[in-house]
Amino acid sequence: MNTAEGLLASVFGFASFRLGQGEIVAAVTAGQNTLAIMPTGGGKSLCFQLPALLRGGVTLVISPLIALMRDQVRALREAGVEAGALTSGNTEEETEEVFRALDEGRLKLLYMAPERLAATGTLALLRRIGTSLIAVDEAHCVSQWGHDFRPDYLRIGELRRALNVPLAAFTATADEETRAEIVTRLFDGAEPSTFLRGFDRPNIHLAFAVKDQPRQQLLSFAGARRGQSGIVYAASRAKTETLAKALRDDGHSACHYHAGMEAEARRDAEARFQREDGLIVVATVAFGMGIDKPDIRWVAHADLPKSIESYYQEIGRAGRDGAPAETLTLYGPEDIRLRRSQIDEGAAPPERKAADHARLNHLLGLAEATGCRRQLLLSYFGEASDPCGACDLCDSPPEVFDATDAVRKALSAMLRTGESFGAGHLIDILTGSLTEKVSARHHDSLPTFGVGRDMTKAQWQATFRQMTGRDLIRPDPERHGAFRMTDAARPILRGEESITLRRDTIRKAVSGPVVRALVSDEAAPLLSALKAKRRALAEAARVPAYVIFPDRTLIEMAETCPQTLDQMAHVSGVGAKKLESYGAAFLQVITGSVETLHPSRAKLAGRAAGSLYDQLEAAQQQLARGTEGLEKPLSCSPASLRRLAEARPRDLDGLARVGGLDSARLDRFGPAFLGILTEPQG
Repeated sequence: MNTAEGLLASVFGFASFRLGQGEIVAAVTAGQNTLAIMPTGGGKSLCFQLPALLRGGVTLVISPLIALMRDQVRALREAGVEAGALTSGNTEEETEEVFRALDEGRLKLLYMAPERLAATGTLALLRRIGTSLIAVDEAHCVSQWGHDFRPDYLRIGELRRALNVPLAAFTATADEETRAEIVTRLFDGAEPSTFLRGFDRPNIHLAFAVKDQPRQQLLSFAGARRGQSGIVYAASRAKTETLAKALRDDGHSACHYHAGMEAEARRDAEARFQREDGLIVVATVAFGMGIDKPDIRWVAHADLPKSIESYYQEIGRAGRDGAPAETLTLYGPEDIRLRRSQIDEGAAPPERKAADHARLNHLLGLAEATGCRRQLLLSYFGEASDPCGACDLCDSPPEVFDATDAVRKALSAMLRTGESFGAGHLIDILTGSLTEKVSARHHDSLPTFGVGRDMTKAQWQATFRQMTGRDLIRPDPERHGAFRMTDAARPILRGEESITLRRDTIRKAVSGPVVRALVSDEAAPLLSALKAKRRALAEAARVPAYVIFPDRTLIEMAETCPQTLDQMAHVSGVGAKKLESYGAAFLQVITGSVETLHPSRAKLAGRAAGSLYDQLEAAQQQLARGTEGLEKPLSCSPASLRRLAEARPRDLDGLARVGGLDSARLDRFGPAFLGILTEPQG
């Protein structure tokens, strides 16, 4: 059934499209230039894989990382789709097989990294194999305003013009500036069919916490989710190694990953993460874009990300299967100071620095939020929403206070000391601490000396951090990090505006929200048994576990307990090829017995034709010796019954032609078979 809906069910095992997928698939299939901005985990890859099966020729998929390409190719092959990748990570045999499949016209999807577009002969190859569509994954990499700029992506627009074929570009995060540059670079400024789908990932719980014994905070968070796959992002290579060791010392299975490692060690870490259930990877942002693992249950940031786009991309690695997932982001004044200085000390032009500060401000606003975090996050991407009930601030509303007076005192202390000091010295002045540094500079004679004794030093630290987060003050890298006031603070200083801050942002070790169970207590043992079977099959096939089935599919099996292959075929994610390959094995785990179906019948599992096959077989058995039970036994082969059930001929000539029935079988079974095949199917 070569329709989008038919292939969606038979190849990918999904009964219906997710929100927005159907429109995008239709546009890409029709050959429209397309730009789709969809949330991570929203099913972007299906939006070019399915059109590739519906269109003639080969679809070229340009993807940023080898690991991502190999994962998608493996998953497609498991689903029965001819796909291949030409990458520097291929063995000689793998490359030969890809070229053989291309020469024989079997391959429908060819994956390449953008770097390969510069290679001699690539354009000629793409013309020779009949490339009919270009799909660009992670399209934000084309934009110098984006957070993962890849200069090789700039060749893609030229390739589109040279091949004169439609192009479909996909990304999870792109603000207006980034979208505009994608249109310019890839589509020559001609507006493509653009789909901006909801950014909300309601299955992901959002949480931030101020650093307070951060290592213990992370260990507590991971400990509450022991045995679940997770990622910890850290700002430095050294930190990834020390945190990974701390997790191992605490009894977790954990490894580190960063760009300074040998290539083989990085590949080993990626392979372990993809194949091992419950492994934690502590990584720099070098890890993530190439990870297509759908059952990551949590993501933690040991340090503040550099922008709200980076944050959204990185937490988006969790819960791609739609099952519950959780996040925790730790931050402190040093993180804010680091991110500000990275922008200020960079070589970017002033307008780019201003834009980067604005992006960071949005993230800091999310960190220091006083209301629903999801509302704030979605508003950045232009979406309105109600309070989500699935973030730490909805779980436990923060304690806030009118901080106008406190902020004015802090600003006054800064200005009266020439904007030449950081938080420590300013807090000593505000709290009336007569330190040697305060005395030496005669700052004990300032009007602001001691005016903040009503607050503790910890409260003042939180106040300065929140002022930095609100971009009221910034550390000046040219003055050793001394705070200077921004224009945004002037209305508060003059008494023209008030400001509300959070009183509760210094917290003790955080374990995060209560872990949400994936299945009911009753179904948990079965889910564990299904995961064990998946692990054994994956190890035998030397593929990641989720290539067999993702967590979401196993969860549905555990909850619905299918008793037959027909019922198993209706589980989301169980397509025809996977049902044939693995259905019986998982059904045996659920039922404790093996369902014996002839292969011809098994191929019809979950389809209306399966029911017709059963009725034809029952009629055949009843008439095997004729209506009186006295004639010579006759039967039709299972293959004949399958062809009849699929084609549903309407007359005796059709029975003979489709089923290969001779005159004796037509006489014996013909009327009964036609009665079954012509009966309207409800």
